[in-house]
Amino acid sequence: MEKDIINILNEKASTKQDVYRKTQEIFIDLQKVLEQKANRIFKEIKEKDKNIEVSFSSKGKFEAQIKFSGETLLFHMHSNIFTLPNNHSLCKTKYIKEDPLRSFFGVIHVYNFLSDSLKYNRINDSGFLISRIFINKDLQFFVEGDQEIGYLFNDFLKQKINNEYLNKIIDVLMIHALNDDLVVPEFNRVREIYVHQILDMNSNQKIKTSKRLGYKFSFETNNE
Repeated sequence: MEKDIINILNEKASTKQDVYRKTQEIFIDLQKVLEQKANRIFKEIKEKDKNIEVSFSSKGKFEAQIKFSGETLLFHMHSNIFTLPNNHSLCKTKYIKEDPLRSFFGVIHVYNFLSDSLKYNRINDSGFLISRIFINKDLQFFVEGDQEIGYLFNDFLKQKINNEYLNKIIDVLMIHALNDDLVVPEFNRVREIYVHQILDMNSNQKIKTSKRLGYKFSFETNNE
């Protein structure tokens, strides 16, 4: 039994550690790309409008943000390593069948928040997961996400993550966020307000704000 434990540790646990280290290195590169992009865009935009803010910030080795006007993208690297479910299409490929350890992935989540939600600490506001970046031990990667995000970077067998891909992914995510405008909610959904919300409104902005208040995506309707 101990030999089995040792074998599993040597194979599976070692692979997970390798994937974690490589994902961490990619996330460090991602932070550098984000910072450089924020600086370039701000340099260009401030000549036309000094009121438009574009900035980068980092909260350590697992979280980074890029703020551009009213939008903020928050990138979060998960500290755990995941494997794909057996029924996933990639598990049926020759690439993974030859080496099942290739199905272990580090994951970087990307969330879209309204910048004011974070600036004013509006704890009732919502952000949304718009993308997940999956990276394996060979640095092969694919991206899941809303709309075009989900199919622009899905050629897993031919894609190896690098700074050029990171730059393209960030561009697509930023454009997606900018095009996803804040929609006014339906009147009846916001007509009721509690006394404590009014009392706290000035200090904590307790009325919930979200891009998706007032309408539903098709998958949300179908799941009801």
